[in-house]
Amino acid sequence: MKIVEIREKTIPISSPIRNAYIDFSKMTLSLVAVVTDVIRNGKPVIGYGFNSNGRYGQGKLMRERFIPRIMEADPATLMSDTGENLDPHKIWNCMFTNEKPGGHGERSVAIGTIDMAVWDAVAKIADKPLFRLLADRYGNGEANCKIFVYAAGGYYYPGQDHEKLKDEMRSYIDRGYTVVKKKIGGASLDEDLRRIDSILSVLQDGQKLAVDANGRFDLDTAIKYAKALSQYDLFWYEEAGDPLDFELQATLRNYYKNPMATGENLFSMQDARNLIRHGGMRPDRDWLQFDCALSYGLVEYLRTLDMLKEHGWSASRCIPHGGHQMSLNIAAGLGLGGNESYPDLFQPYGGFPDGVKVEAGYVTLPELPGIGFENKSDLICEMRKLAE
Repeated sequence: MKIVEIREKTIPISSPIRNAYIDFSKMTLSLVAVVTDVIRNGKPVIGYGFNSNGRYGQGKLMRERFIPRIMEADPATLMSDTGENLDPHKIWNCMFTNEKPGGHGERSVAIGTIDMAVWDAVAKIADKPLFRLLADRYGNGEANCKIFVYAAGGYYYPGQDHEKLKDEMRSYIDRGYTVVKKKIGGASLDEDLRRIDSILSVLQDGQKLAVDANGRFDLDTAIKYAKALSQYDLFWYEEAGDPLDFELQATLRNYYKNPMATGENLFSMQDARNLIRHGGMRPDRDWLQFDCALSYGLVEYLRTLDMLKEHGWSASRCIPHGGHQMSLNIAAGLGLGGNESYPDLFQPYGGFPDGVKVEAGYVTLPELPGIGFENKSDLICEMRKLAE
């Protein structure tokens, strides 16, 4: 058993939208296929992966460093101890050979993307949904297939007015979501508050709004927003300041008593640990958004979950960024609190397998081998172009 080829393609996911920090007009991602020599139904087992939106494709790093390390390794050193499957941890260690600690940057995205494809292949070889494999290996043996999801939207774009913003949010509610999210910090505080009021005017009992500043604010601005946002019962106030400014995050808790969220731009267990140690995050109400596809993959995410447990945090306080099926599987298998979702953006890479609907804010994962990409028809079409 061995990996016979790893392919990468950089694909545009451009859009005219923007948040408070970046626009997506030139956004790309890396699509990866890990081809094995295991044959099922007359075809090789292929694992697929891609990186989340907000970070660009990392094909150059993959082709120069990480793919060659895997392909040059003795295949026996990448197998499980039983010889019945590939070992994602050994493959991860192989990719990280000759890499210094720290300075996680873009390499965490490159490794995380390949890692996703490896886990997809491993679960397919085991002929299990990834969430079942994770529950058996690292959880309590019981998977929770019913996962909370929220609708991420509310971006700034040319021609957007309050009526269009309300129509967008109504469309999410009509599709079964109970929590929606909008961007803040890309307009004045007064205008952002008017937009918030517009959205709240279309929400009903049991439906909530989250807001996301995408790391835009300095401390003074973050506090001004915190004071203004305190009048609302928001689901959370997300990433007010620079993701590595743990002092800002810790100070903000003195001005905002309601739930806050951050972590999507922390790309290692060590950075996540520093947030827990120094960021003043509150395990009784705040949310952690670490995204495995950006932060070295599931192998590293398992280390992060172990760290959280050591610090008294429940995995149920994690709702990952990214809106992809990999995090849905992790949520179902390891007890996370839910997952982000992009109903209309970054397609076909976000979303759910065909036929999966949002009901009262939750989706139920079907029993599909691997991550389940094969049952998302628009996505698997793109993946097979790369692999076959």
